[in-house]
Amino acid sequence: MEEFWKLPPKIKVLEALGAIADGRVSVENNKARVSSSTGEKNYTVIFQPPDRIKSDDNGSVFKGYLGYPAIAFLMLKGLLPYDEQLAEKLKGIPWKELNEKYKDYRKVEFIILKQRRLDQKRVETFEKEVLQGIKRKWKKLA
Repeated sequence: MEEFWKLPPKIKVLEALGAIADGRVSVENNKARVSSSTGEKNYTVIFQPPDRIKSDDNGSVFKGYLGYPAIAFLMLKGLLPYDEQLAEKLKGIPWKELNEKYKDYRKVEFIILKQRRLDQKRVETFEKEVLQGIKRKWKKLA
């Protein structure tokens, strides 16, 4: 039976953009290597066209949602929306540090929106587009 990925917390869309802007995503054909924001971990993304994808990040492995490494890969492949201007504003964010400090994705997103002076409506619209692009489309690759 085919299993679809759960939708990730919306902040994972922003983390994916940040990873791209930081140059932490290396794509080669249908595979990617994504470094964590601290550089301590590397994640592997494997894509099997047209709609199967696998990632070994914590969210994907332990929580069953499509994690930011896979989202970043799909953005770079043109299979999910990408916003270069928004990505540039998300460069250099210490995602792990903030997530561990606040333990609340909504709070972290609020802090980032404020610190980076991001337009909340634009961010919400973009997150919604990406999540719609994920919903019931991407299947787990065993």
